[in-house]
Amino acid sequence: MASDSTTETSSDPFDQACQAVCAPGTMFEIAEQEVDGQLSKVFALAPPSIRFLFEMAAARTDDYVIFEDDRYTMPEVLGLAGQIGHALVNDLGVEKGDRVAIAMRNSPHWIASFIASTSIGAIAVPMNAWWKADELLFALEDCGAKVVLADPPRIERLSGCSDWQAPPSIVAVDDAGSGAGADCVATTSLTDLLSDDATMPEVEIGPDDDMTILYTSGTTGRPKGAVSTHRAVVNGLMAFAARSAVNELISTGTVPQPGEGPTPIFMLPVPLFHVTGLVPVMLGSMVSGARLVMTYRWDPDRALELIEREGVTHFVGVPTMSWDLLEAKTFAERDVSSLVFVGGGGSPMPPELVKRIENSFPVGRPSLGYGMTETNAYGPSTSGDDFVAHPTSTGRTIPLVDMRVTDADGTVVGPGEEGELWFRGPNLIRGYWNRPEDTAATIVDGWLRSGDVGYMDEAGRVYVKDRIKDMVLRGGENIYCAEVEAVIYEHPAVHEAAVFGLPHERLGEEVAAVVMAREGASVSAEDLTKFLGERLASFKVPSSIQIVAESLPRNASGKILKRELRDSVVEAG
Repeated sequence: MASDSTTETSSDPFDQACQAVCAPGTMFEIAEQEVDGQLSKVFALAPPSIRFLFEMAAARTDDYVIFEDDRYTMPEVLGLAGQIGHALVNDLGVEKGDRVAIAMRNSPHWIASFIASTSIGAIAVPMNAWWKADELLFALEDCGAKVVLADPPRIERLSGCSDWQAPPSIVAVDDAGSGAGADCVATTSLTDLLSDDATMPEVEIGPDDDMTILYTSGTTGRPKGAVSTHRAVVNGLMAFAARSAVNELISTGTVPQPGEGPTPIFMLPVPLFHVTGLVPVMLGSMVSGARLVMTYRWDPDRALELIEREGVTHFVGVPTMSWDLLEAKTFAERDVSSLVFVGGGGSPMPPELVKRIENSFPVGRPSLGYGMTETNAYGPSTSGDDFVAHPTSTGRTIPLVDMRVTDADGTVVGPGEEGELWFRGPNLIRGYWNRPEDTAATIVDGWLRSGDVGYMDEAGRVYVKDRIKDMVLRGGENIYCAEVEAVIYEHPAVHEAAVFGLPHERLGEEVAAVVMAREGASVSAEDLTKFLGERLASFKVPSSIQIVAESLPRNASGKILKRELRDSVVEAG
């Protein structure tokens, strides 16, 4: 029997709720359309572009973003977005299909910049705010960005760039001022470009137009840009909303209509340049009418203060952040009774954490989702009673998205049998920017290969066991070992290097490296740490570096035996 998440009429409450929520004539009715040459299930009433969702949000007049102690109404955020969109088109010459990079930390300006870029038909390219100059330069050159909207710290990093192939216009955001420091490219102040009476330009956008490029760590040493269309993002957003309706129907027996019930209030502790923060949380809040609570940096005690003050209902972070809340000094003092769901995604949640969340919050229940940049974060999810009963599972998907498990030859295996997890649905990326070979290897006949090993049970619950890819998952950050190794090999004293993950109680995994120096040369762990820290984002720099005198162990084909190295490091303590 194929391990496929599609089901027929069932007595299972989850299946029945899915059938009711996605039935013909409902908001989440599912139909079939041809998408990129493949017949695909889509939401029949999905709007053609994200711009329609922004226009729907314009009906809101309430607070949308609470950023520390400042409040921004929806009209203020959309008004700022309209001014930025006008400036991009009329002052900076951005046209439909041009790439607009956003290089800044979480802020209301980040949100407005994203709304502006995607509303004028440009392709928004969020930059990892932890990237160093070389990493920023690579992504900007790779995507061919026409404009970079950057805050002062990112502009300072860009000042170290050299040898630009096609310099973009760099616009300083948050009143950084004209000429804020990039020696390679003159900067313009966004404030100087904004006009109070400017509005969003009219642009026709279709469902198959590209909307975003999100960079993921690369298996060959460089990140690759995952490209999503408007159709993919919109269907992903509606999938999250449909799953919420399924959960509500199971728990209460009814599905609230739009505008009914209390306003959901989401805390956004994860970066907007990550797909979780961007799609289900930030964009999802616009669809659901929710409010966003953001902090300048992650601080669990400050987060608890804001949860109490603002009545936050949904905490969506990586599991390490849930641990941090529970371990915070002020946890016992704070009123967290407003929280309904505590969890998020980015990495598996240890069963002990599931138990602690269930037992530590007055109302809040544990929740977890398993998605990828390539799926616009949507995939199987679980919460409440089902999560507590099956704490090692990442849950099930609604019928819009299919999943299957295959062996090494691509043959579908049965329930309980382990293999590679595959996704199919309209929420998938269309491919990688200018990487046809990577695209062909990842997307096969409309199915996306996850690179994760797992299995599905008879009910369609997904269990993730391991990764096929040579990757470390550190606190929700995907770190490809080849990328770190490539930079280690740039050090003139290095002869051999292997990077791998070590177990870590809080982060899940931490990055480790074993290095052999060239004959006649010497290098210390401190030297390499400093060298890597100047070239890589801090979360990619190994926390453990071991220098050895002998060649690293290899198999018959010459491949370094990383599992053997990892086991020896773990045993050594």
